[in-house]
This record gives sequence, structure tokens and C-alpha cells, in this order.
Amino acid sequence: MVDEEIEKIMKRKLTEMTSQKEQEILELNDMNFDKAIAGDTPVIVDFWATWCGPCQFMLPIFTKIAKKYKGIKFARVNVDDAQGISQRYQVYAIPTFLVFKNSKLVDKAVGAVGEPGLHMLAQKYSQ
Repeated sequence: MVDEEIEKIMKRKLTEMTSQKEQEILELNDMNFDKAIAGDTPVIVDFWATWCGPCQFMLPIFTKIAKKYKGIKFARVNVDDAQGISQRYQVYAIPTFLVFKNSKLVDKAVGAVGEPGLHMLAQKYSQ
């Protein structure tokens, strides 16, 4: 027999879990990049490539962090598809994580910084 209080809690938690919209990771390119980084909301952009092993290692971590921090936008730029953006922000090593606010570059982390590195970066800009 299930306690009524536990049942209420379980129903409430299930409702919370199903009603939360999962954080979408935006795919950026030359057409949508400038618009995506505009505004007060911080945007963490992962510069990556399909052939980059450390980039593939960081993807599930980036996705996990994106789910955790709702006050930040998360996006990715494939450096092979958007070389102009990579050059503009001097991204010469990947993965590179750049943080933008109001269209301005405010922070960066280079390399496979792992979950602690991304967590520190996101925590710094979460509201």
C-alpha cells in the first residue's frame, strides 16, 4: 500500500518533469549567429568539428550542462561549416567554448575542459 503523501509527491514530480521544456541547443551558422548572441541572455557557444575526438567527448557534457542552466542559451558552431565565424573570434583550437552577452565576447574556455570546466563557466554567467 502506497502512502497518500508519497503518492501526491510522486504525481507532483511527474507533472514537473513532463512539463519542463528541455533546453534546446541551437545550431549556429553564418545566417543566424549574430542574432543568436544578441540580447541580455548569456550564450555559451561550443566550436566543434565532426572529426574532432575531444569535441565528441564534450558533446554529452555540454548537453548535460545545457539542461542544468535554464538562464543561459547554449549553441554550437561547426567550424568546418562556419569558417568565417571561427576566424572572426580567433578560434584556432577545438573544442573552444565562447560566452557572449549583448553580442560581446565576455569569456572563453579552450580544450576539453570536462564537466567541471563547463560547469564553472556556466555558473559564472547563470542568473
